[in-house]
Order: sequence, then C-alpha cells, then structure tokens
Amino acid sequence: MRFSVVETGYDQRQVDYCLDELGIRLSRLAARAEGAAGAAREWDEIRQEAAWLSGLLQRLDLGDAATNRHAGDSVRREAAEILAQARVELDEAREEARRVRERAYAEAVQARRDFEAALDARRRREARVDDILDQVTVDQVPADTPTAAAGVPGSRVGVGGRDTGAEPPPGRR
Repeated sequence: MRFSVVETGYDQRQVDYCLDELGIRLSRLAARAEGAAGAAREWDEIRQEAAWLSGLLQRLDLGDAATNRHAGDSVRREAAEILAQARVELDEAREEARRVRERAYAEAVQARRDFEAALDARRRREARVDDILDQVTVDQVPADTPTAAAGVPGSRVGVGGRDTGAEPPPGRR
C-alpha cells in the first residue's frame, strides 16, 4: 500500500479507498470461511447419517441367508434395469441434442447466406442508383420561371371548380 504524501500526512482519499477495499475483501473472506464451515458441518452430518444407515443395515434381520441373497439379487437386477434404461434415455437425449445443434447450425448458416445475399443486392441497387444520379445533370431553374403547376386556374374540374366546356357523363344530369 502506497499513499501520496501531502502536507499533513497521507492523501485521505487514498487511505479511505484502501480501507474500503480491505473491508470488502475481509467481508468476502468471512463469507467464504462461514461457507466452508457450513460445508464441513454438512459433510459431518452426511457421514453420521451414512454410518447410522450402515449400522441399521447390519442390525436388520431379513431372515435366513437365502432370503437375503434372493432379495439382493432382485435389487441388483432392478438396479441394473434402471441403469440400462437411464443409459438408453441418455443416449437418446444426446442424439436429439446433436440433431438440434446441427439443425440450429444449418439454419444459422442459411440465415447468414440470406442476409449476405440481401446485403449484396442492396449494395448493387445503391451502386446503380449512384450511377444513375451521377448521370443526371441538374440545371438551375430560375425562381421566376413559370412551371406547369404555377398557371393552373382554380376553375378546373380537378380543382373542384366547374369546367364550362365539359359535358357530364351520359346518364347524369
């Protein structure tokens, strides 16, 4: 820890910052130590329960040895069947995950190709528009030049007025 020396000792902000950092680190270490102690207690409880269960199994009297062997064989067969079924399901799940990954990858590749094709088409259209605009010459039109829209009278039919020379369509009067 190094602090800048100022007129009255060390820089107070640096010292405060250092103390804050030390406090944070100490809090983290305390939490880790408490977690480790809790884990040790949990392992002790698990060991005690396992020892109790082991003792219980040794004390249980399930009958004669043949009955015990038969029951043990039955349990082993059932465990083997459950394990085999779990392995089959795991293999099926892995295969399904592989298919999903392959399909997602193929869709991502196709989406990228579509995006790149659309981007390329857009760039070509943009270049074509630029070429067309480069060919256009713009002549400055004086502000006082009349245009087609400047001299349209308000009496035209399209403007809402009545055109005196126009005949209404047949069947209307």
